[in-house]
Amino acid sequence: MSAPVAPPAAEAVFGEALPLACRYVERLATDGVTRGLIGPREVPRLWERHVLNSAAVAEAVPSGARVVDVGSGAGLPGIPLGLARPDLGLTLVEPMARRVEFLEEAVSELGAAASSWRVVRGRAEDRSVVSTVGPVDVVTARAVAPLPRLVAWCRGLLRPGSQLVALVGARALEELPSLLPELHAAGMRDVEPRAVGASFGEAATTVVVMTRGAR
Repeated sequence: MSAPVAPPAAEAVFGEALPLACRYVERLATDGVTRGLIGPREVPRLWERHVLNSAAVAEAVPSGARVVDVGSGAGLPGIPLGLARPDLGLTLVEPMARRVEFLEEAVSELGAAASSWRVVRGRAEDRSVVSTVGPVDVVTARAVAPLPRLVAWCRGLLRPGSQLVALVGARALEELPSLLPELHAAGMRDVEPRAVGASFGEAATTVVVMTRGAR
């Protein structure tokens, strides 16, 4: 299945890295589908629903941050985020071997732009992952788990002051007020939804941003 053409917004988002973003979309449309990481019906909307949607997370990530993308899967939101923001340090964490293989191949294909990125196999809560990755500035995740469970899994990666930026759906946003006591009890502060990618048209989305409080 052929990859969709990049929409006009993609050039503004990725700049000089647009050819690399196109290469990544091509990989998602081919290997991503055959390996079961992307559904065939998603191919026509790879840019809006997946790649630009992920790159929009950049609006919520501070300059020069060390970022770990947990449950990275096919590299979403991590790879588009890293291409849109070359100032970031990026680690992709994924437990499933076939997905790790895809990530390693995708990162290798992106060449110099991804030369400092790391792919780590494991779960965010694994001691081996925590010791390998170390505390980071920002943890990103896309549809990995309900927020309280996600916070519990990522606790070892979040030092006081670190942020969790989660791409969530409409249902999670509706549930957020009822989850606040549990998130606060887990040590998270300043929990709030934030609209990102307003200029991306259909790719505009919402993230939930929260900060790990002092111990």
